Amino acid sequence: MSNDPRAALSVLTSALEEHLTAIANRRGEHDTAIDNAYVAIANAFERYEDSLFESYEEVTPLEVFIEDDNDEDYDDFDDSEEYDEDDIEFFDEDDDEDPRA
Repeated sequence: MSNDPRAALSVLTSALEEHLTAIANRRGEHDTAIDNAYVAIANAFERYEDSLFESYEEVTPLEVFIEDDNDEDYDDFDDSEEYDEDDIEFFDEDDDEDPRA
């Protein structure tokens, strides 16, 4: 497998386009084409992120959301709360720690 970030980005872009096409052509509430496209995006993004980090030691500000039926972390989420910019944590460039660790 190539570690070229541009090639990985191209695969990610194609996966996003295929996802949009699957949604636009939805065949029912639980269309497997959409599920498959969703997984393809997640896989392509992970390859892009890994390639980007390996080549440039950089990451994106994005994260793949994996829904877990047993995960209770989101059960207490109250989306009625106001958005507060002070709650956002940013990676310090001068910190040598890998932000994905």
